[in-house]
Amino acid sequence: MASTLVDRDDWPMRGPRAVAPTRDQILRFCAEAPVERVFLEDIARRGIGRFSALEGGGRLTALCHVGANVVPSGEGCAAFAEAAVRGQARMIIGEESAVGQLWEAARRRLPRPRDDRPGQPVYALEDPPEPGATGLRAARATDLELLVPACAAAHLEEIGIDPLRRDPESFRWRTRAQIDEGRSWIWLEDGVILFKAEASAWTPSAVQLQQVWVDPGVRNRKHAQRAMRDLCRLLLASTPVVCLFVRPENAPAIRVYEAIGMRRALTYRSLIF
Repeated sequence: MASTLVDRDDWPMRGPRAVAPTRDQILRFCAEAPVERVFLEDIARRGIGRFSALEGGGRLTALCHVGANVVPSGEGCAAFAEAAVRGQARMIIGEESAVGQLWEAARRRLPRPRDDRPGQPVYALEDPPEPGATGLRAARATDLELLVPACAAAHLEEIGIDPLRRDPESFRWRTRAQIDEGRSWIWLEDGVILFKAEASAWTPSAVQLQQVWVDPGVRNRKHAQRAMRDLCRLLLASTPVVCLFVRPENAPAIRVYEAIGMRRALTYRSLIF
């Protein structure tokens, strides 16, 4: 009986399969969208992430970090539902469609979120803005006692949780670690924080800022806009893109970011438990 040879290109296409990704695979995947995936790349480079992935066609098609935050990216993120359920995360956050895919697959097995924030614009800046002429500098260990309550206040405003009530020692340690790693900046005058911000993720391709904050007593004086100009100029001297995301209803912050030339690059969604 004669046999029939079938060209491999005619075989049925197989769908993506679950894999334990290597560091090189993760970095190649993140390089496809360096702003969206800046957090994933940062923790992969630092060797502190726990990842699940889908592979198809010789490359990763989706990636998910499972830790205190679950961060999915790519196509087919519903496949990470089981990992998200086991992880008992405090937040699911990432590109809006990826989070939506994961949430629809896992929602019946997870608690009802305390807050669901779709449509969070991610802003990016590639060209240095005009100088702000501020006293912005890298935070130092001597700033810790001022920064801990300020960072806690920023966290409460953004997330709705006071970290000094939930886990004060861990929060203090994280604040100190940001200072020690050169990821914290401050503009301080007469003991008042006119501006402060931290880097939540930093890679060779992008740096993501978080907890941009001004003392309530000195707000509405353009301190944030001026200091953001100086901070972005500082960071863009060594990193191609500065980015951040913001709640869509936070109009004052959006005005600041757009005033210094930031553009909307994509949309995030956050589910907070």
